[in-house]
Amino acid sequence: MTERSADVSLPPRVLIPRWKVIRKPWLLPILVGCPVLASGADATVRLLTLDPGHFHAALIQKEMYPGVAETAHVYAPLGPDLLLHLGRVAGFNSRAERPTRWQLEVHTGGDPLARMLEEKRGNVVVISGRNRGKIDRILASVEAGLNVLADKPWLIEEADLPKLQKALDTAEKKGLVAYDVMTERYEITTILQRELVGDPEVTGKVLPGTREEPALYMDSVHQLSKVAAGSQLVRPAWFFDTNEQGEAIADVGTHLVDLVPFILFPEQSLAETDQHLLAAKRWPTVLSREQLLRVIGEKVVPSALSTQMKEDRFEYFCNTRVDYTLRGHHVRLDVRWDYEAPAGGGDTHFAVVRGSRSRIEVRQGAPQKWKTELYVVPAKADDRAAVLAALKRRVATLAARHPGLGVVEEGEELRVTVPDALRTGHEAHFAEVTTRFLEYLKQPASLPAREKANMLAKYALTTRGAALSKR
Repeated sequence: MTERSADVSLPPRVLIPRWKVIRKPWLLPILVGCPVLASGADATVRLLTLDPGHFHAALIQKEMYPGVAETAHVYAPLGPDLLLHLGRVAGFNSRAERPTRWQLEVHTGGDPLARMLEEKRGNVVVISGRNRGKIDRILASVEAGLNVLADKPWLIEEADLPKLQKALDTAEKKGLVAYDVMTERYEITTILQRELVGDPEVTGKVLPGTREEPALYMDSVHQLSKVAAGSQLVRPAWFFDTNEQGEAIADVGTHLVDLVPFILFPEQSLAETDQHLLAAKRWPTVLSREQLLRVIGEKVVPSALSTQMKEDRFEYFCNTRVDYTLRGHHVRLDVRWDYEAPAGGGDTHFAVVRGSRSRIEVRQGAPQKWKTELYVVPAKADDRAAVLAALKRRVATLAARHPGLGVVEEGEELRVTVPDALRTGHEAHFAEVTTRFLEYLKQPASLPAREKANMLAKYALTTRGAALSKR
């Protein structure tokens, strides 16, 4: 068998049932020639998944979508990343509730990108994997006439900003959609925070702030060891190589930088000159040898990571703080990674906007039972009654779009109660992003111009912040 012929067609429920085949990769060729069911003649969107090195690639396929073919093509080297991806999609197909019906045709060997572009078996490429070089794969895809749905970050170095500009210009010229997977825009408490910040009767005027008391402060903590899609997450070893993955602000910090204008200047286009980077710093999360090996699923530390070992301790530079101004408003972002959350916990998010009448805060931690909760804290005791009345009016209006919202008084603070029905969760946000992407795909001209402008500003800030933190 030549590399060129190493294609695998995988029907639902035959595709690597549960996780058994992941530990037996030699079984993969046995599935060659399995039948692929028809995807439906009316399907106008055909997915291509390129080298899925991150579990977010599978989360795009956690649900089915109208107009999207059930057969998706995967182009990747035969190895652990691919097998983990197949197992995750298989799990979605075999789950008891709302099982999916994905059929995967897997193409291994050779240059996955070159082969995908040559064969063009689909019209939308999903990219979620190694961050270094991701912008090259995105640019090559749009130049070949493919739409792109790519996970963050698109780039991790300032030198690649011209490639981002070229990719977005090319997509626009060709009438394609190149879309950044910004899931945090779909978190209900963030959506509500944005609504309240924009209400002068509740928040007043957003204060310009200072570096130590910024107009907007966000703190995000992710966990290296966690459960994703119902299983213990195994991260590839390269995830811990910051030259491949990027450091915190250039990677997961992309979400926070994206949320700043989303909250403060909704539906407005930014320019790079609107933002001014003031300071940045970095520091490591230290793992024991055993903790590192557990997360990457290995028995020995790979040679690529050995230089970061100091005796039996691994220094992972995955924490960044950046201070900058956006249109004169001070912003501070803390992006951090812990090894794992306390019992019952998970990733956490904290965000506070300071207004002249109130602070609008999203909190997530043990006091909130690890759910994100939205608080309004009046600036003055004398304003509390007026703020409470304004908040109740605003929430009553918002309840027409988000049923079940309420307001409770907790001492001097006010909390907006959010029913569980509105809390779709991080993994479900990928389906929401994909649904929005598919809407734009039907009418590419409907993609707001601000998306392009704000992506350019966002990645300028993240890459320059990462560079400054190293100095």
